[in-house]
Amino acid sequence: MHEQERLRRQRWFIFFILALVYIMVYFYRVSLAVVAKDVSHDLDLTPAQLGSLSSILFYVYAAAQIPLGPMIDRLGSRVVISCSGVLTALGGILFSQAANMGQAMAGRVLIGIGTASVLMATFTIFSHWFTKQEFGKVSGMMVATGNLGNLAGTAPLALAVAAVGWRNSFLSAGVLQAVVTVLVFGLVRDRPPVTERHEEEAPARLGMLEAWKKIVSNGDFWLLAAVAFAWYGNYLAVQGLWGGPYLMEVARLSREETGRMLMYTSLGFITGSLMIDHVARRIFHSYKKTLLVGQLLLLLLMTNFLGLADKMPTVALSALFFGLGLCVSSGVMIYPIVRSMFPVAIVGTALTSLNFFVLLGAASVQQGMGIVIGAVAKTTPEATAQAYHSAFQLPIGALAFAAAMFFFAKDYWEK
Repeated sequence: MHEQERLRRQRWFIFFILALVYIMVYFYRVSLAVVAKDVSHDLDLTPAQLGSLSSILFYVYAAAQIPLGPMIDRLGSRVVISCSGVLTALGGILFSQAANMGQAMAGRVLIGIGTASVLMATFTIFSHWFTKQEFGKVSGMMVATGNLGNLAGTAPLALAVAAVGWRNSFLSAGVLQAVVTVLVFGLVRDRPPVTERHEEEAPARLGMLEAWKKIVSNGDFWLLAAVAFAWYGNYLAVQGLWGGPYLMEVARLSREETGRMLMYTSLGFITGSLMIDHVARRIFHSYKKTLLVGQLLLLLLMTNFLGLADKMPTVALSALFFGLGLCVSSGVMIYPIVRSMFPVAIVGTALTSLNFFVLLGAASVQQGMGIVIGAVAKTTPEATAQAYHSAFQLPIGALAFAAAMFFFAKDYWEK
């Protein structure tokens, strides 16, 4: 009994250490929205270049999912996260000292590679330390905790930038990343002792190509991938880059007010992530229905960026951004769904394969919106609001299509 209690404490201690790493991941994902004007001014960037600078992290992150899945399944999550953390720290420091677009891009590339493994490697560890039934709850808790980095990248970052500048703020983040990486290597363990593992009996280990064949031959995986693409594309369209400039240029908010609005989205995401497994189990009794209802509500709220949000009073705008975060949290359901689709022996590969589409959505939407905004600004420079309205049609259209297709997916449900 004493040994079981020790192992229970150990798994939550591991959760805490990995949560620190994931907080840094979220910070890097969203922080560019608050400092977009400062970085653009210092590096003399056009809207299209700013979109590329933001999206490169996500393109690299997405591409890195392909080799990372097999690496996680074979080398272990602790080693992969630790090695990746070194790259993240170097990238953050390089970005903070960038003198031009090329150096900033190089820093963002390193950050993209370095942060690419964290969530999926963490979920792989959870697959060994927690049961399938616990997985939905613990994955929601991890995303909620990681969103503290989302919070740090909004109003607190705006205050830090005002006090010490964007360069010193990102330099501090790079140093903190290095410290957390040391903690992971020294304190995290991939699995509990064999007798205490909370996992199903694993079949014989599949080869890399066999694992990918099993994954891509599942039609429901592709329907889920489409939702993952659109879900995160919509979220990062607002929180990762263009929500900040939209609020400052169209809604005419200050940088501090913009930081607060984006913070409300983070608070909504945290609140929803802590509740979403409860909603799935007590209300819908289904991961699929929970995901689908949440995405349809997200779609409805996103249509406000086609014009209605431009003149909203502060209270209504705050409610909109908090509501966006709540609805976005439903996307966390993609992880217990894919966890239930495949055996634990290939769960790392399955999770990273799905995460490829999550980050591809974020990258392509951010870059595509930058191209649209730049194109409209060239033809009609005075039509700033029109440029953003046109750009937001991209993520909204993608989500409408993906949600419609997801009606045909099987309901994977672990009672």
